[in-house]
Amino acid sequence: MPLTGASERDTIQSREAGPTDPAIRGLPLLAPTDSGTELRPVRAAMLDVPGFRHGFFTRHGGVSGGIYAGLNASLASGDDRGDVEKNRRLITEDLGVSAEMLACPWQVHSARAVFIEGPISGERPKADALVTATPGLAVGVLTADCGPVLLMEPEAGIVAAAHAGWQGALAGILEATVETMEAAGARRERIRAQLGPTISQSSYEVGPEFVERFLATDPRYDRYFVESARAGHALFDRPRFSLARLAAAGGTGERVEACS
Repeated sequence: MPLTGASERDTIQSREAGPTDPAIRGLPLLAPTDSGTELRPVRAAMLDVPGFRHGFFTRHGGVSGGIYAGLNASLASGDDRGDVEKNRRLITEDLGVSAEMLACPWQVHSARAVFIEGPISGERPKADALVTATPGLAVGVLTADCGPVLLMEPEAGIVAAAHAGWQGALAGILEATVETMEAAGARRERIRAQLGPTISQSSYEVGPEFVERFLATDPRYDRYFVESARAGHALFDRPRFSLARLAAAGGTGERVEACS
C-alpha cells in the first residue's frame, strides 16, 4: 500500500497485437494529462524489443490530488475512483492498449504466479505475478517501495510482471514467474528481466529479527546486509538479493538505478 503522501506506481508490459487488432489504438508514447504535464515512464533498454511495449510509471502526470497527487493507479487506495480510472487510462494509452486490456493481480506478498490468456473478469487472482502470451494484453503490478519486475522472452512472445517485496522475493516469486513462463513455452536462458525503481540499500534499515529470518533460510544471505549506523540494525540490499534469485532461476536481469 502507498505510504502517506505517496501514490502507488504502475509497472506494465504488453505484447503488441497486430495492426488490425482493436486493442491497439496508435496513441503517442507520452500521453498528455489534463494538467498539461506528461507521463514520464522509465524505459529499459533491455526490454526495448520490436513488438513489445513496457514502462515503469512514476507519479509524474495523472489527475489525482491531495496525498495521492499525480499518477496514482491503485483502485484499493482511498483516492477518488474516477481519478484512478482516468490515470489507468492514461497509462494504457501510453502503451497503445485499451484500459480493458490491462490485467493486474490482487497482490498478497506471495510466491504465486498466474498465467492468463485474456482480460480478468470478476475477482482478480490472489497472486504476485501475471504471465501472458496474448498479443495486445498488458500485465502489470503496483508498487510503492517493493520491487517491480518486468520479464520477457521475446522469441516465445511471453511477458510477465512480478511484484517482489521482501516476502515474495524470499518465498520465491521470481522463480515462480520464470517457471510459469517456461511452462507457457519460454526458455529460461532467453528470459530478460528488469527490476524497476525500488528502495535502495542505503534507505532500507531493518531490525535483527528481519536479518535472522533471512539467515535462517540461507546463512549465505548475510552478503545482502551491512551494518547500519543504529546499533543492532542493518541495511538490506533487496535489489541485489532479487537479481541474485532471478539469476539462480536462469534469467538475465538488470535494475533501474533509481530509489523509490
